[in-house]
Amino acid sequence: MEKTIRLLSLEDLPYMEAMQTGIEDDYVTRIFDRLVTTEQNRLFGLFLDDHLASVCGYSIFAKHYAMLGRIRSDIRFRGKDLATTLTSQVMDEAFKLPNIHWVGANTQEKNVPARRVLEKLGLTPQAAIYGATAKDVSQLQNGSPVWNELTDLERKKQWVHDLYVKNGAVFPYECYYPFPASSELFADKELETWSFFENEDATRVVIVKRDIKKHHYLHAIYSWEDLMDQPGLWETIASAHKKLCQEVQEDALIWMDLTKEQAHTLPENHQFDLPSPWMLYGTGRTKAEKGA
Repeated sequence: MEKTIRLLSLEDLPYMEAMQTGIEDDYVTRIFDRLVTTEQNRLFGLFLDDHLASVCGYSIFAKHYAMLGRIRSDIRFRGKDLATTLTSQVMDEAFKLPNIHWVGANTQEKNVPARRVLEKLGLTPQAAIYGATAKDVSQLQNGSPVWNELTDLERKKQWVHDLYVKNGAVFPYECYYPFPASSELFADKELETWSFFENEDATRVVIVKRDIKKHHYLHAIYSWEDLMDQPGLWETIASAHKKLCQEVQEDALIWMDLTKEQAHTLPENHQFDLPSPWMLYGTGRTKAEKGA
């Protein structure tokens, strides 16, 4: 069978719909038009003769990061290493873009086959993170005052530099999409829309921002392991969540990206849903070029 890899377009939707992936109501099919027509997203397909056997794409964030994903294979053609072949080429295509300096992918920690594929491609583990969600955090509050909101842009810049940029720590840029930090992740226009709340002695900060991934989320980011030892932290998150629910006029969820260490500090009565943690894999341009 002749093997061909190419960028997909709107005309390829029938091929996508004909794939037998074993996934019911696949969101990739539902948003196919957005994935092949928007500048931020690219979707590639591996064809065997006239059959679309595997798909994979990437999305661009902050102009400098590309996240691989939407990997699907037709069950009739599995066992031929097609997904690995396609993902490798998609990663190469992402690095052809001059501004991209990091390419990565997310997969659940328990998905050992997917992790092996990513490691085979030269991607290395960056972090293991729970995408923890809750409808409210009332059980974690103790009545302490809400923290002080920062409005000074320079102070916000100082916090993100000290916590993330300086050491390249993983920063949850969006729900589902964390990246190793660089200055490119923190454009002024982003920082101006994110809310920063500082505790009374200015030793801790929580960043809250809004996101929508099917549902509205209050995305709360806190970098320390003392989740239960900082008076006012949960009151601050709850206050921002209440404000978001009022503004969108519907129930929103709280999302926090928690490390395993942070998750283990939560009390038994916590209200978070903690699914299997996600493993972030990635590689920088220099490392990828050396391995080529």
